[in-house]
Amino acid sequence: MTHTVHPYAHRLGIIRDWKSRWFSADKNVYRENIKVDETIRRFLKKRLRGTYTSGIEIERSASELRIILSTARPGLVIGRSGENAVKLRKELTDVVQKATGHALPAGKQVKFDIVEVRQPETDAAVVAYMIAEGLEKRTPFRRVLKSTVEKVIAVREVEGVRIALSGRLGGAEMSRKEEVKKGRIPLQTFRADIDFAHEQAYLPYGVLGIKVWIYRGNVYQDKKTPVRMPESAPRG
Repeated sequence: MTHTVHPYAHRLGIIRDWKSRWFSADKNVYRENIKVDETIRRFLKKRLRGTYTSGIEIERSASELRIILSTARPGLVIGRSGENAVKLRKELTDVVQKATGHALPAGKQVKFDIVEVRQPETDAAVVAYMIAEGLEKRTPFRRVLKSTVEKVIAVREVEGVRIALSGRLGGAEMSRKEEVKKGRIPLQTFRADIDFAHEQAYLPYGVLGIKVWIYRGNVYQDKKTPVRMPESAPRG
């Protein structure tokens, strides 16, 4: 029997880093931080839908709570003269205060950075949202699948792509699953750089589930092996 493992979690500590980076020895603070992180992610996912946001990373230090957003369209998040960014920072501060039940400690503030995704076709979250957008515009699902796969595999860094749709495809009474794959997706290889994302398309007759796997080659870390002298060699 095999077990289905999340491709991101499967590679944590090998070629992937944690999306929340902080440490707390106090159990009460740890529990509160987990709750705040989840609240922030839910709020941003709803608030930034349509801005092609692919990743939300959270870092904590003694003086600040930093949120790093990866998006393919940073202009939509920042807004004209940065007005959207200022508004979003204020909303995030209110969300944190509401989740914790008290105001932020003196000197501690919420900051966020915006990182642009240079190649949107190599990011699974962006590709998944592109598919959802196409489905919500009532484009036939097979056409959306075919065109997206061709667009993604055309990028030089991509070696394989797999897309799965499930739900009432085409408005059918019975839900089913449709899958398209091109190239290879080595899920069990730890050094394989596989980006995975799932998204939902909201249609009048129900919700469609979208899963995207993108294989971007292997990641090799150059490790310098120390040169050891043989036991018989004279030591200076």
